[in-house]
Amino acid sequence: FSGYSRKMLRWMTVLVATLCVMNVVDSCNEAVCASVVSKCMLTQSCKCDLKNCSCCKDCFSCLGDLYSECCSCFINMCPKQNETGSALSKKSHVEEFTDPYPSLFEALTSEPDTQGRWITFTFPVDFDVVSYRPKLEKELKYWTQSAEQEVAPMKDIITLNCTVVYMSQCMSWNKCKQSCRSTGAVSYRWFHDGCCECIGERCINYGIDESRCLNCPMKEQQIFEEDKDLLTYDYNNEYEDEIEDEERDGALKR
Repeated sequence: FSGYSRKMLRWMTVLVATLCVMNVVDSCNEAVCASVVSKCMLTQSCKCDLKNCSCCKDCFSCLGDLYSECCSCFINMCPKQNETGSALSKKSHVEEFTDPYPSLFEALTSEPDTQGRWITFTFPVDFDVVSYRPKLEKELKYWTQSAEQEVAPMKDIITLNCTVVYMSQCMSWNKCKQSCRSTGAVSYRWFHDGCCECIGERCINYGIDESRCLNCPMKEQQIFEEDKDLLTYDYNNEYEDEIEDEERDGALKR
């Protein structure tokens, strides 16, 4: 094998191993941890468990600020956490905005909100570098393969920071959509327990699929009543618009 083939095989092995580990460990948050877990598996910094703990210091250093978030991605590397989330906190609705303002979102999330209206989470995400190149700069590349071996092209990866915002107070679906739109977010995720997450432009899979709002969840009945009122308001407005359209059409026919 050439140096390129060995490097490619090594990266593919790490990638497959990372995916296998994340599928085995249910509590591992793939959206947040995929990039840093791949790095730590490549360097073998977390290749031990809590019993002998021979690599604990290296693993802590490799995972850095994401240690508490991602140590569960490695089997027996951190104490098991009890599942305390409700059924509503595991269900969510996602939607993209057609008119985001990334510069506004970045300005609002560059520092902690002094009024405590939201909290931010920033974590690394791996992207294919081709998706960030202008179309004119893309190059055609050719690879040769022999009958004995099959060689796949090695993707260039770029790591960028994804930032998401969790609103401190629980809110209805419509209010979440309006709040996130006002921050310039690219998309939003509304959890059925009332938690609202606004998502920046350098994120994949709609940010973090986990309810983390400070003052949530609220009572299920309260969420239902708020959404029912909003839906009634929307329906009444649509009904009034239809009546106005019919009256206008009738006047034109006369």
